[in-house]
Amino acid sequence: MSDFVVAYVLSNELVKVSSQLPSNKNRSLLVHSLVKELGLLSPRSSNSQCSRLQLLRPNLASANDLSSYHARDYLDYVLNCNHFSNDGTPFDAEKAAEYGIEEDCPWFQGLPAYIRLVGGASLTAANTLVQGQADIAINWDGGRHHAQKSQASGFCYVADCVLALLALKRSRLPSSLETVVSPNVSLRKPRIMYLDLDLHFSDGVSHAFYNTPETPQILTLSIHHAAPGFFPISPLSLLPPSEPSSSFDPFTLSVPLAVGASSQTFFSVWNGCVERVKDAFQPDYVVVQCGVDGLAGDSYGIWNWSLGGHEDVTGAEEGSLGWCVEKVCHTWGCKTLLLGGGGYNSPNAARAWAYLTSIALSRPLPLSTHIPDHTFFPLYAPSFTLDVPPNTLSDENTVMYLEDIRDRFDWVCEGIRERLTTFMTGASGNRKS
Repeated sequence: MSDFVVAYVLSNELVKVSSQLPSNKNRSLLVHSLVKELGLLSPRSSNSQCSRLQLLRPNLASANDLSSYHARDYLDYVLNCNHFSNDGTPFDAEKAAEYGIEEDCPWFQGLPAYIRLVGGASLTAANTLVQGQADIAINWDGGRHHAQKSQASGFCYVADCVLALLALKRSRLPSSLETVVSPNVSLRKPRIMYLDLDLHFSDGVSHAFYNTPETPQILTLSIHHAAPGFFPISPLSLLPPSEPSSSFDPFTLSVPLAVGASSQTFFSVWNGCVERVKDAFQPDYVVVQCGVDGLAGDSYGIWNWSLGGHEDVTGAEEGSLGWCVEKVCHTWGCKTLLLGGGGYNSPNAARAWAYLTSIALSRPLPLSTHIPDHTFFPLYAPSFTLDVPPNTLSDENTVMYLEDIRDRFDWVCEGIRERLTTFMTGASGNRKS
């Protein structure tokens, strides 16, 4: 494929059902409206260095698609409207609670369509990468990283991240250039890195791939906030141990950050951890969950991450969200899937994902860009610009703590290399026999 193609998943049906999500009412409508109004859905510009955008209509996920991860009894329940009254009250509250359809995950009228469309959207995006039809695929309505195999959780009803990862895992790649022209040479299994930038730990995804005894094809790395009682509670959300441990899974990784995490903190973590893990694992595909509830101005008010920070001639400020996503999209050399996630200041979520779309397209918008006059223009007050700047919240992530993260990932990255070498040696021996 000569062009660099960015596939953007979008349909009226997807926007309609995603805008009904109780935790993010109308957020989808704001996001896609702003992306469109900023001209990002138009064909490639005259600049030959820019990418070509391809609008991608999502396929509905079938029951078989969804059951590649979700339990059949869970799907039978949540896809059947007959378990609920018109106002969303379950006829059997105990059964609803068993499947997590309560409190932060209430029933809503569009839920069956939502599950099929959001799950299908991430599968459509992943399959587009597998088929070689795009270099980057985007589904801002996806990234539901708390959904469990048999239970809804944390505003998440469908494990679209897991479904996409499994689709990528099932694919096969040429082991060399010769494989392309010689069909008799066996194809190899790809490696997929999952990077989660949401404020909350990616428990649904990390648990799904934790300590799998088979080929280490999938590595999960979650950068998140952690504090006593902060959702979700999981032993997998902690830093790796300070010394090598045979019981530790180096393919299920976490970096918990304290209050006020800023672009400076993310720059340190990126260089001390993220890049080194990527180099050790050498992924073919990268899935990035771009949750924006850690941006300054979110209703959680816990982190102080900036969207682009202080721009200079090279682009976004080091460590900002835009800078991190640009690194993945345009320096890592991997096929990339960008997903949405948390974000409870909907105008800021729209700003962020519009900006990241422009970065994926290699035509980053200036942060000073004025919000175009459109239906939702008043919601972008008082600045009416694209930027989401940091505030005055103090960063409690100390230099000592960031150095500790780097030290722990010294042995983690070495452990990744050793495990991969051991596997490759074993696989080679099996082929010879």
